[in-house]
Amino acid sequence: MKITIDHLISYKKQKQKIVCLTAYSYPIAKILDEICDIILVGDSLGMTIYGFNDTTNVTMEMMINHGKAVTRACQKSLVIVDMPYGSYELSKQKAIDNAKRIIDKTGCDAIKIETGKNIIPIAEFLANNNIPTIAHIGLMPQSVNKIGGYKYQGKDELQAKELIKDAVELEKCGVKAMVIEAVPAILASKITEKIKIPTIGIGASIDCDGQVLVIDDLIGLNQQFKPKFVKNYCEIANIINMAAQEFAKEVRECKFPTNDHLLHHSLILE
Repeated sequence: MKITIDHLISYKKQKQKIVCLTAYSYPIAKILDEICDIILVGDSLGMTIYGFNDTTNVTMEMMINHGKAVTRACQKSLVIVDMPYGSYELSKQKAIDNAKRIIDKTGCDAIKIETGKNIIPIAEFLANNNIPTIAHIGLMPQSVNKIGGYKYQGKDELQAKELIKDAVELEKCGVKAMVIEAVPAILASKITEKIKIPTIGIGASIDCDGQVLVIDDLIGLNQQFKPKFVKNYCEIANIINMAAQEFAKEVRECKFPTNDHLLHHSLILE
């Protein structure tokens, strides 16, 4: 059964937690499809795949290419693709043109945008034009250069009230769900309680309707970057290192390939 946005809303009503992970490639998406409710093709691929310092250099072409690979793999999960920095902020028309392009080219089920106060009218415009739109509040990675790094948001009463107000307004605008990133747990819990659309937390609250992690963080692939809210469920980097070390050793000692790995044919060569 293909999961839809209506399913997510019913999960919230039933208090059934929503599972979301990022994926950027066909093989990973294929593995995660049977496990997750949502697969997010996040612009975090700028750092995890391309080695950028942040997400601001990610392009539409990158998101579309990785989005195509992921949607091709997914039969069950709802697939969301991030709109990259610069693709929606400047005008409503540019936002809808790029949103339609992502959906048409990838076949994804929804797009996600980072929704500061000035972006709320754009989110409303997209929703009113039948673009399934997911909001993202709290820490917004595309804005890290403006706020001076990856910092928790909503830590004082004024900021917290503004985030609650934004969340309520975004729901009224017609967004289908909301990612809440890096805010105090009590604030994320309050937002989740106040709105009827599902909330997906990352560094937020266990009371959020679901949780998301970047797949590279989940499997321990990136050993240099570990925010407070990340949990490594395995250390795949160590496994890759050991496998590569063993391969290198066998190549240098002429132990690989063996006869079992080679094609033997009765060719006659002069």
